[in-house]
Amino acid sequence: MIVRVGSKNQVKVKAVKDILEEYGYSIIGCETDSGVPNQPKTDEEAIEGATNRARNIHKKGEISIGLEAGVTLHNQKLFLTNWGALIDENDQLYIAGGTRIELPDILKKALLEEKMELSDAMEKYFGVIDAKHHDGAIGYFTKNMITRNDIFTHIVKLLYGEYLKRREYERDCNTC
Repeated sequence: MIVRVGSKNQVKVKAVKDILEEYGYSIIGCETDSGVPNQPKTDEEAIEGATNRARNIHKKGEISIGLEAGVTLHNQKLFLTNWGALIDENDQLYIAGGTRIELPDILKKALLEEKMELSDAMEKYFGVIDAKHHDGAIGYFTKNMITRNDIFTHIVKLLYGEYLKRREYERDCNTC
């Protein structure tokens, strides 16, 4: 079966491959628009972006996955977030969220007041080049204890686990 990923970003595609190839899926990265700002600034925007990525590339009988990183403000602190959406072969939607880490105030100002993207702010203030295609802000701020690939593989595991459990539940309910 084919799994389409709503991005050609190598980190996002690799995260899906790392988890699902061993189950026999063929993974295809597809360019698509998230329908939200390049820098989602709320959980709602990031969820919408992940869902739009999955919906925009979905084909009947296949699985599609959208992954979206963002930030969210909580108690005046800015946190890095990540979300995912999976649409299965029966058009059922699954959503999962993951890691959160507080970002420095200088990034809060850059993203919320100066309207910068996190990747651009990382380059400007910390000299990190093209973070979104490598270890990401999460890698930088955790000394690579956790990388961008790690957070997205975590999301894919959550999504696929939900998918497997729902299929099991539906199968069990059909035998009652």
